[in-house]
Amino acid sequence: MSYEEIRKRAEKYIKGMKERLAKVKFDDNNMKKIYDLASQYTEDAEYYLQSGDYSTALVDIAYAEGLLDALLILNNIDPDSQISKKVFVGGTFDIIHPGHIEFLREASKLGRVYVSVARDSNSEKIKGRKPINDENQRLEVIKSIRYVYEAFLGDEKDFLKSVERVKPDIIFLGPDQKFDEEQLRNELEKRGLHPQIVRLSNRIRTWKHSSSSEIIKEIVDRYCNKSTV
Repeated sequence: MSYEEIRKRAEKYIKGMKERLAKVKFDDNNMKKIYDLASQYTEDAEYYLQSGDYSTALVDIAYAEGLLDALLILNNIDPDSQISKKVFVGGTFDIIHPGHIEFLREASKLGRVYVSVARDSNSEKIKGRKPINDENQRLEVIKSIRYVYEAFLGDEKDFLKSVERVKPDIIFLGPDQKFDEEQLRNELEKRGLHPQIVRLSNRIRTWKHSSSSEIIKEIVDRYCNKSTV
């Protein structure tokens, strides 16, 4: 590789790295330390580039890229994805089971996942029954899932206010969520929002219990429908 080729490559990588760093933010202190180290290597690479030491600049930016890629992988973000994308997910998330985890994992492959947890009153209207766990408990569980970047309680009167709050690039729907996608798209456009709507094609049934309703039914069948002697 010629001297000029090394310069051009270092220049290109530094520019790309600065753009990637600007798109991510980490709240965890340990993650911040790694992020800061990647930023420092990027600054060093830029210094050596301007000083004419192109080989050292290339080495430093390679270190920075490795640190950032590792950081993204630790946070379940595909290093090759457009890491600035926001993915909106909404749901009740009552009685968390592996199906929920798989759903959120799939969402995380598209970007950072923001979850709107349904309020108790709205969940009862939609499902025809009160959730087993109240809204604050369901929210606390969702917040603890590694694939979730941020979670919050939805609006009691207007579901789309949660979407307005996030301003997502993508809305990720489950296969059983009863939304008319075209109608949803039209309503969002009225509010100046133009996210891509992606629907998971099939329910993930790797495990026996892949829905909260199935879990509740089995509990009832097993413990409440026994004939008394």
